[in-house]
Amino acid sequence: MTMSILLQFVVVLAAIWMGARYSGVGLGLWGAVGLLVLVVAFGVNPTSPPIDVMLIILAVIMAASVMDAAGGIDFLVRVAERIIRANPKYVTIVAPLTTWSFTFVAGTGHIVYPLLPVIYETAHQSGIRPERPMAIATIASQQAITASPVAAATAAMIGLFSEKGFAEWGLPQILMVCVPATLTGVVVAAVVSMFVGKDLKDDPEYQARLKSGQIPAPKAAAERPPLKPAAKASAFIFLAGVALVVLFGFFPELRKLPGAKSALGMPIVIEIIMMSVAAVMLLVTKVNVDEVPKTPTLRAGVVAVIGIFGLAWLGDSFIAANKDVIVPAIGDMSKAAPWTFAFGLFFASVLLYSQAATTRALMPLGIALGIPPQFLIAMFPSVNGYFFIPTYGSLIAAINFDLSGTTRIGKYVLNHSFMIPGIVATSVAVFTGLVLAKAIF
Repeated sequence: MTMSILLQFVVVLAAIWMGARYSGVGLGLWGAVGLLVLVVAFGVNPTSPPIDVMLIILAVIMAASVMDAAGGIDFLVRVAERIIRANPKYVTIVAPLTTWSFTFVAGTGHIVYPLLPVIYETAHQSGIRPERPMAIATIASQQAITASPVAAATAAMIGLFSEKGFAEWGLPQILMVCVPATLTGVVVAAVVSMFVGKDLKDDPEYQARLKSGQIPAPKAAAERPPLKPAAKASAFIFLAGVALVVLFGFFPELRKLPGAKSALGMPIVIEIIMMSVAAVMLLVTKVNVDEVPKTPTLRAGVVAVIGIFGLAWLGDSFIAANKDVIVPAIGDMSKAAPWTFAFGLFFASVLLYSQAATTRALMPLGIALGIPPQFLIAMFPSVNGYFFIPTYGSLIAAINFDLSGTTRIGKYVLNHSFMIPGIVATSVAVFTGLVLAKAIF
């Protein structure tokens, strides 16, 4: 029996490895291949696909995509730009707080891409080492995903708790722990980042490259094209939808229908609200509906859904089939020190490059081990390990936008610009979350 489980685990790892090589939809497709091997070769009975999670993500992504097509994301980016440029001397603190806030609102870390040139120019013009704000701002944009009420990863957590019979645990509990936890992690990492590397005036390598003309001198950012007419309206409608989701999450009585014994589940509420928000935006903004499927936001959302479809299905099926052996084997350690499960989440996310996929693939194991829900929520930020190997899109973008060359991959690969702020932000967030979980619940 043990040998069979080990071989099944090898199949799971192989599927993850192959999916990670292809990334994108490859994660989901190779997850399905891994499940096929488990079914055919080992007789594993597949569990049900994570339908609720996928539907929540699709609903949220639809609303965000209509906002994107109407120019709402561009509007949010302009607001963020003004905030960052208004505080140039404190850009290492202001930039990550801004990217965290806008990811929290929009539910996607992709909003950081157009802000990276702004952060670079603001830091460079102020004589601040661009590596400092660039790296922590990139990390902050992903940390917020585990605190956002409309992020795919949060949807995965809500859907998972609902499926596993923990309906009393959901959005309010996640926000109460993860918002202050991730914010604390980002602030501490930002303060640490202020002391990373030499100041530009004291960096001989930078000064030599500047004098030789290899680095462009600081310049003002180019003017952007005007916003679309409906940009502001779409952003405000989307934000109203987010506010409604939070409101219904915190007050379950608002979800209780006349004569019903219990309130509607949050997965259904989120799906109804966000799909309705998307429809209202279409009506108000009169955006061309054919433009919605072409937005980067929708493409990213579909990729997330496919990844969760295959990978989470594979993980669920493997854990369910071998629960009686896996849980006793490692249950004692996790019960004695639940925080150790955070390491598993972290290193799984290093391979998967997706907070949502990691959550859906690994969190069921945490539930099976009997780890209390409040501690699973506290460890939720540990799924932000994507930065460990510097191949994630936003990391590469930050390196390329930093024309000074200070944001970089080190000689030994892992000694890159994002390692220190990433480790600090994630570890502080998890530690703070565990303290809050114990204090609140």
